[in-house]
Amino acid sequence: MSKIIRKTRAKVTNLSRRKFIVGSAAAGGGLALGIQLQFGVDAGIGSAVAKDATGVAEINAWVVVRPDETCVLRIVRSEMGQGTLTGLAQLVAEELECNWKNVTTESPTAGQNYARKRVWGEMGTGGSRGIRTSEDYVRKGGAAARMMLLQAAADEWKVPVGEVTVSEGVITHVPSGRKTTYGKVAEAASKLTAPDPKSIKLKDPRTWTIAGKPVKRLDTADKLNGRKIYAIDLNMPGMLNAAIKQSPVFGGKLVSYDGAKIARMPGIKHVVRVNDSTVAVVADTWWHAKKGLDALPIVWDEGPGAAQSSATIAERLKEGLTASGAYQSRNEGDALKAIEGAAQKVEAVYSTPFLAHATMEPMNCTAKIGADRAECWVPTQNAEASLAALSEESGLPLDKCEVYRIDLGGGFGRRGGTQDYVRQATAIAKQFPGVPIKLVWSREEDMMHDFYRPISQARGVAGLDANGKLVGVHLRVSGQSINAFLNPSSVADGKDERQMQGYYEKAGDAQLGYTFPSFLLEFAMRNTHVPVGPWRGVNTNQNAMYMECFMDEIARAAGTDPLEFRRALMSQHPKHLAVLNAAAEKAEWGKPLPPGVHRGIAQFMGYGSYSAAVAEVSVSDQGKLKVHRMVLALNCGHAVNPQQIAAQVEGSVAYGLTATMYGECPVENGRMASQNFNTYQILRLAEMPKVETVIVPTYDFWGGVGEPTICVVAPAVLNAIHAATGKPARTLPLKNSKLV
Repeated sequence: MSKIIRKTRAKVTNLSRRKFIVGSAAAGGGLALGIQLQFGVDAGIGSAVAKDATGVAEINAWVVVRPDETCVLRIVRSEMGQGTLTGLAQLVAEELECNWKNVTTESPTAGQNYARKRVWGEMGTGGSRGIRTSEDYVRKGGAAARMMLLQAAADEWKVPVGEVTVSEGVITHVPSGRKTTYGKVAEAASKLTAPDPKSIKLKDPRTWTIAGKPVKRLDTADKLNGRKIYAIDLNMPGMLNAAIKQSPVFGGKLVSYDGAKIARMPGIKHVVRVNDSTVAVVADTWWHAKKGLDALPIVWDEGPGAAQSSATIAERLKEGLTASGAYQSRNEGDALKAIEGAAQKVEAVYSTPFLAHATMEPMNCTAKIGADRAECWVPTQNAEASLAALSEESGLPLDKCEVYRIDLGGGFGRRGGTQDYVRQATAIAKQFPGVPIKLVWSREEDMMHDFYRPISQARGVAGLDANGKLVGVHLRVSGQSINAFLNPSSVADGKDERQMQGYYEKAGDAQLGYTFPSFLLEFAMRNTHVPVGPWRGVNTNQNAMYMECFMDEIARAAGTDPLEFRRALMSQHPKHLAVLNAAAEKAEWGKPLPPGVHRGIAQFMGYGSYSAAVAEVSVSDQGKLKVHRMVLALNCGHAVNPQQIAAQVEGSVAYGLTATMYGECPVENGRMASQNFNTYQILRLAEMPKVETVIVPTYDFWGGVGEPTICVVAPAVLNAIHAATGKPARTLPLKNSKLV
């Protein structure tokens, strides 16, 4: 989700500039140390006072040390299964030099962050940026706390702080051998002046003892023993439940409904018009609300979108592949001329469908609106965006609003800037003053009203000379634009670099790993009535498939091994080449495989990290695909938790294979035809291949982990299928294709 620009995010930024005035107080009293953050807001070092929920004074905004030696580390990024909570805690603890066994975490609220002048910075979690965009200031927060704790011990002993050391939270005065602990000096430390951030020297990652190690995740136990409470589990005194139904066709309107028809059904409290296209039923239980909603007579104006289908959308995309006027994203040399004069031409057309996020926990939010207070409990990837949505929908100022972020049952980009579920819950709760209203979408509603991964097609044309040497590449992508839907002003004249993720020359964090003799890259924007948004890996997923499958086809036309063909074009891209070589070496590229098993390879860059994959597959005589093994190499610069990186890579394989083999959201009569998991199939456990992860850290940059490797899954598998069957697979999902 690189460079996300969304309506709600823009609103919270504008509000912070115009109206973000610090309210009466943050929760509690005490000392808060802010590090100077790069968010256009002065964090105000040592400018506020705060305590934690138990009344213990903070060392700083990131660290609380209790008398029993518990180290409470503040984490503001959302946890949705990706492990960011543990990784950030490792980074703080590393610089704090506490005992990891004593570490626990807590999450400041968006309202607390606002009241304290955004001391914790922005709170979004997307684009695999949870660690890489906050590592510097959270590490400095831990280091600053350590310096203050050591100074407090030195003051108590009346010795120079240079004579004091610490190991696992135990402070030692080296000359005398005297010892104390963090818990004993924490109160004194909280009263000290914070060090100048410029004076803080962070550790060399090669010397890490907590970060960089495969420590167990802090949130796993509660998930296994059932203590974990997700937002969908929330229960509050006096709470009512709401079920919702939106126009089945995107862009349609709510004409009327007859609430009297269901008024006497069990538990029904009220029928609520939420907005111009949405109606909700409120009841004592969610099931009663859902049954009432199913029985509610509703009249919709489906609008012009009802005439659209997968077939009409596909024709529109196909037209874009050859139409004039496409946006030229890259134009190096004269590719069209080189290809026209080539001895051999290679041409291919690829396509990828709409995809749903299909989070295990459907969209939900609990809201409580009073005359002068608005609150919501929500699984969100961006608590500040939720706060802005709550404020705008409730009509109350930001300092009268609060968002309690609860760990997510899946996010994948769906719960970021698009805060529709927060707005809906707030709109319903306004009609029940002082009563908590828990809105939960049904699975069908969740599948039919997503912000889908954009649909697209791509046409590649390449030229080879008489010796099989590449002379030029022309690639055009025709498809829908996320920015055109979420931030239209950013894509004037069809210019949308975001849709070219992974094809960048130098700028950005998703650069192409090849240098071609000539290269023309184009984007033909062809938007539809279907709403789109970031989907785990966003545009690198489609773009990697288009480029890497086409590279294989060119290599085969040239009579060259696909690995060697790539290597010849990668001399100016050493990090791309390194992960490609690492994956190939681990997979023993070139070594004979069992009969019927074939390999495919791919590499790509996204979210600041370099990825490569080798897939081993077989295709039966009946066309049944089996993926036996996948080897993936990743260079994310610094590896904070190798065990969690491997887990994320394995998860990306499951996610990527689901999209490759099954994922699609067909459009019929303007609406999504797949409405539950019976038609939107997820990869089964028995289909999961053996996954081997090779981490290739170079310790010179900070890259992402959650999304980068998804993009190489599909092309590696498709290229292996090509090797197995002798014919390319160019259209996803594979369930719609005959492989033999």
